[in-house]
Amino acid sequence: MSIPRLNLVVAICNNNGIGINGSLPWKLRKDMDFFKTITMTTSDPEKQNAVIMGRKTWQSIPENFRPLRNRINIILSRDMNSAPDGTHVARSLPDALSLLSTEELADRVENIHIIGGSSVYQEAMTGSYPCRLYLTRILADFECDAFLPEIDDSSFTKIRNPDNVPTDLHEENGLKFRFEVYDKL
Repeated sequence: MSIPRLNLVVAICNNNGIGINGSLPWKLRKDMDFFKTITMTTSDPEKQNAVIMGRKTWQSIPENFRPLRNRINIILSRDMNSAPDGTHVARSLPDALSLLSTEELADRVENIHIIGGSSVYQEAMTGSYPCRLYLTRILADFECDAFLPEIDDSSFTKIRNPDNVPTDLHEENGLKFRFEVYDKL
């Protein structure tokens, strides 16, 4: 089985912070819209994208938005005994990828997205997985307790943004930010 490309979707502030106390330290509508577009858009209307997330990321999503609609939701957890309605539970990232290659799901999935948290990003970025990183770079400082690993120049290269990624500098709620895309070498 060939390893599919993992698309990591994440917003970071100046210190690579991605969250605090189980939530985002910023509110940016354009970033949420970008996240939705990246994780939902497929070229085949018969398929859906999969989103893989850790248990804490799952719990950080407001209940009225869980599971993320029109996507196959996979929660990584060694502690959950059953999958919440509309989701699948896997014990590890390799288990999640195995689940996505099963007869039940393989023909339904177009793209695989990692949406958090820190340890899942870390495993994807440092493991032998092919990766594309869709990054919202927020040009501000925030107090955070969860972080994205450093983007190593010897492992990742910034690429020209694909068609669906805006390239200009945005400003919302007094915060400047831009969208960047990196491919793992």
